[in-house]
Amino acid sequence: MNYFVEGLQGSGKSTLVQKLSELNPGYTAIREGEYSPVELSWCAYVDADQYDRIVEKYPGLRPQIEEKTFVEGDKKVICYTKIVTDNRAFYQELEQHEIYNNRIPFDTFQFIVLGRYQKWNSDRMIFECSLFQNIVEDMTLFRQAEDEEILSFYRLIRKALDGKEYRIVYLKAKDIRGNLEVIRKERSDEQGNEVWFPMMMGFFNDCPYAKTHKLKGEEDLIRHFIHRQEMELRICKEIFPDKSVIIESKNYSEKDITFCG
Repeated sequence: MNYFVEGLQGSGKSTLVQKLSELNPGYTAIREGEYSPVELSWCAYVDADQYDRIVEKYPGLRPQIEEKTFVEGDKKVICYTKIVTDNRAFYQELEQHEIYNNRIPFDTFQFIVLGRYQKWNSDRMIFECSLFQNIVEDMTLFRQAEDEEILSFYRLIRKALDGKEYRIVYLKAKDIRGNLEVIRKERSDEQGNEVWFPMMMGFFNDCPYAKTHKLKGEEDLIRHFIHRQEMELRICKEIFPDKSVIIESKNYSEKDITFCG
């Protein structure tokens, strides 16, 4: 069995990944930004020439880059957010080599995403945020896809996952606004200055979907999260009904997740 832990930001995915790890000794937990056989969030996806240019440009970071690089055929995956540096330009440049947020044509995006799910053959894995968030946000906010287009894409993902044993454990948030307040405080610096929320707000305000629909600010972001959760729950119920376990965010017992398998 494998687990995909999904839900909105602030729903408690990291906590649930930890609890599932404790209940399933011998399983490997893959968290956001770590190398994953299925997910490429917070990772640069480059060819050999692009990789060579990066290590030549940042020679002082070469040992770290090499340590956090994984070879997949003619491509290399750099887990760049796991590299420690004060050079913000490094992170900004590597971010441009991610596959999400309409950085690559949809045909290429589809080929990469479906190919990774199809080729994945490991077992006893617990994946954090590796099935819904980045794909749904890419298609909604940047490609401005309609809900039915997203559902159609997930039908292809379901097919790509045929033959694999997995459960989607979805944390349904009842209080999206409250969860957002909690995560804003948690992801602040030592002086209490919010770090995550201004970045999230800028990400949303500047995306094509927000600009097209003249959306801006916290209230519109919350409405987007409400719609996104509705979309992800539809995917669970319509595409993965036999694979999904939906539990209430931050209000579940050990018994609720013991039977997820």
